[in-house]
Amino acid sequence: MKRNKMIFVHALIMTTSLVAAGCEPLEKEASAEQSRVSVSMVINDLGMIFPEGLDENDNPYIHYIEEETGLDLRVSIPPQEVYEEKLNVIMASRNLPDLIHSYNPVWYDEYVKKGAIVPLDDYIDQYGPDLKKYIPEEAWERMRYNGKIYAIPSLTEVPGIELMYVRKDWLDRLGLKPPTTLDDYYEVIKAFAKNDPDRNGLHDTMGLILTENMGRTAPFFGAFGVQLNSWLERDGKLVNGSTLEGTKEALGFLAKLYREGLVDPEFPLNRNSVFIEKIENGRVGMFSAAWYDTRGPIALNKKKDPNAEWIALEYPVGPEGHSGVYDSDLIRGFNVVPAGTSHPEEVIKLLNFIAGEGRKTLKLGFENEIWSMQDGKMVTNFAEHDKHLYRGIYQALVDVVDPEIAKARLDSLGDFHLYENLQMIEQNVIRNQFYGTPTPAMSKHAGHLEELQNVFTEIVMGIVPLDEFDAFVERWYREGGAEITEEVNKWYEGRLQEGGIAAP
Repeated sequence: MKRNKMIFVHALIMTTSLVAAGCEPLEKEASAEQSRVSVSMVINDLGMIFPEGLDENDNPYIHYIEEETGLDLRVSIPPQEVYEEKLNVIMASRNLPDLIHSYNPVWYDEYVKKGAIVPLDDYIDQYGPDLKKYIPEEAWERMRYNGKIYAIPSLTEVPGIELMYVRKDWLDRLGLKPPTTLDDYYEVIKAFAKNDPDRNGLHDTMGLILTENMGRTAPFFGAFGVQLNSWLERDGKLVNGSTLEGTKEALGFLAKLYREGLVDPEFPLNRNSVFIEKIENGRVGMFSAAWYDTRGPIALNKKKDPNAEWIALEYPVGPEGHSGVYDSDLIRGFNVVPAGTSHPEEVIKLLNFIAGEGRKTLKLGFENEIWSMQDGKMVTNFAEHDKHLYRGIYQALVDVVDPEIAKARLDSLGDFHLYENLQMIEQNVIRNQFYGTPTPAMSKHAGHLEELQNVFTEIVMGIVPLDEFDAFVERWYREGGAEITEEVNKWYEGRLQEGGIAAP
């Protein structure tokens, strides 16, 4: 009996030890969970949809971020249609999140001036090495107010949008070479409209297609050294491109195409869906494409007509040697920490992870699930890629320019020349020289001045004469443009004095 008692005691000790040993990791895990700092953030869902059973606070990608950063994230997503209003309500409340993401520079400027946002310089220096590494000084400069940085920027990855594409099979059929000068373009557009390039015996092709509101015209304005609504330097001052003589000349060129029946006569009615349909159905020989249209209307046309062959063109070169297209704004979003919140250092750690160590996974998705390497090339599983696009709502908080990842990702989507398109655009952008927050006069007059530009469509269609452009310029300056121009140049002079931009 004594021996049995000793065995029982020994077993009890062993069992207790095993249980204790088994519980230790669980206790440590529970303790770690409790010690995690909770970071709340208000962000935009960018129109993304979560797969069934997942949401912004419960999905593999936010769990990945939490595991890697040791943070407990709490995400709130206001509805898209009232996003801005919700941000204002939040800022007026006492229940402030640790992080807010806005896409509106006016919103950012307003709350910085109110003193409602925390300066971040010290936190960036201590906790943001990858932010400092991957975000250029040009972007940081735009985040500064009175010398202090008040936001972590998210960058625009693409340098611009439009480049010219043409039906090469039509060129070959008509014995034409790819055009380079504006005169060459005119001859090709004319041949496509008049010489039955599809050989169906019908007068049903158009040399060039545009869209409503003078859309898809940028390369033709670039041939005259201008871009609509961009601020361009002339004699040391900034001038709005819509008011320059080059714009009148470009309108005259487009009006000639319309008058001769070479451009789609219905272009003022061409919304995007109609535009795509006309290209898909093989009626169009040339257009200014978005860089991704090779996966859109061009791919649809090639599917319907396997003999269709499309190639990118050099931008049309105008009579004085000008060419190019508008650029994209470098900044796409602002991450701010409201004043009075408790965890600015954790916010910077989070954003630093998204821009640095976590960038590849958040941009591309999980390896061997969304994509894999096969024969040295990245191959995308499109079904899984599309299913998990929602990861972009986290990645887009701090988008940075990474050519290596961009090329791998775009090439993996198929043989659509996406990366090559972006490279061609980047080499031909006409820079908008004003990148400050909208001025007070812009807020007051911009809508009206934009409406005045409706006359451009009327000029192209021949409803009013080309000289009506001169009357437009006079009205533009008289009805708010002069005030805006004065404010823009005051900003420009300040930037030149501060050394923020190179002198012309």
